[in-house]
Amino acid sequence: MNPVARLVGWIIAYVVVMAAVQFLFSYVANIYKPIMDYKIYVDILLSLFFGWQIVKAFADIIALPVAKKQGETAGKAVSNLVKLIGIGALVASIAGAVSGGPAAAALGGFIGLVIGFATQQVLGQAVAGTFLLLARPFKIGDKIVGAGQEGVVEDISAMFTVLRDAEGNKILVPNNKLVGDILKIKK
Repeated sequence: MNPVARLVGWIIAYVVVMAAVQFLFSYVANIYKPIMDYKIYVDILLSLFFGWQIVKAFADIIALPVAKKQGETAGKAVSNLVKLIGIGALVASIAGAVSGGPAAAALGGFIGLVIGFATQQVLGQAVAGTFLLLARPFKIGDKIVGAGQEGVVEDISAMFTVLRDAEGNKILVPNNKLVGDILKIKK
């Protein structure tokens, strides 16, 4: 199924189910008033379930072009990163809806710190890769020396620069190593 259609389908399903639950609880509350005390728990469970499905569908949409350009592994990595960020946003928004703004801000800040520390290396490489792709201090075919490696540049991706050394070995150099090192571009 098309990821965009799946995303739209999950959003529509969430709205319809939440409307049905609201109607059902309102109807039953006319008969048995204490049932409304449990509505918040049902809302949280439904929000978690549908939120996770929506986050997964959104991650697939974001990862699809990356997978086509960079390969299946890069697409999977982007998908997992989007899912991780999406879960943090989902939990923070549910916490904010249940307990108010200060709790959501505190939880969001904590989740942001955890995600930041967990992905520090990867995000550093991605930012460095973006810099290399935009600034282009060297191009494919150039012979460079940097990060303790020497070779001909075969590819520059978001995470790595691929070099081919004199023996024909393929070397993957993390982009943050190249950005933070002295580069020598040979003639």
